[in-house]
Amino acid sequence: MPTLNWLKKEFDYGYDSGNVVSRFPNKVRRSEENRIGGSYRQVFRRCIKPFLTSDAQVLELGPGKGAWSRSILNLIPSGKLQTVDFQDASQWLAPEQYDGRLSCHQVTDNSFDCIGAESIDFFWSMGVLCHNNQTHVREILTNSFSKLRPGAHSCHQFADWKKLNRYGWRRGGVPIEFQQMEDDEIWWPRNSTADMVDIATSIGWEVVQRDLGLLRRDGLILLRKPI
Repeated sequence: MPTLNWLKKEFDYGYDSGNVVSRFPNKVRRSEENRIGGSYRQVFRRCIKPFLTSDAQVLELGPGKGAWSRSILNLIPSGKLQTVDFQDASQWLAPEQYDGRLSCHQVTDNSFDCIGAESIDFFWSMGVLCHNNQTHVREILTNSFSKLRPGAHSCHQFADWKKLNRYGWRRGGVPIEFQQMEDDEIWWPRNSTADMVDIATSIGWEVVQRDLGLLRRDGLILLRKPI
């Protein structure tokens, strides 16, 4: 299932986690946070906010309806956010309302050809790499590498089956029968922190932190492009 064709079709309804920075989560966000074993508010404060200046150039992969996008835009009043998605995210994010500060790119592959070389200060994704097998993860981290400026950071949530085993499959909302199935048959393919580190370092990324430790079910890796 985690083929490009599946990923292009699965989220056409527009995924939305609500307001990720509000002190009191809505029902949808609370349910998601229970499954991942963490707080979106804390993730935003620790994984995104420290890397954003008011004029930052930000790249987000798989924004859906823009739960994270809107909070990012609030922190970069003189910067710009570019989103890349298999879906037309502009129908949900309404870039015309942001005076040129938001561009939504609908793509058909993981090439990142729509993004200028060495133009990005920070690259972010949540709920994307967890649905990609390791071949696609490598493709995403490889093709995005040249788009970041030297010294820029990149942070991504990813599936970690070792953490999932400890946290509990039922509790984490992942079908336990996936353990007996091939990666191309499931929407939560095998991955681990060690594998993410190996993939990233082989491409040339510096691993700032293997796992920020904010999610009990999943990993959050923080990378940096060398200067």
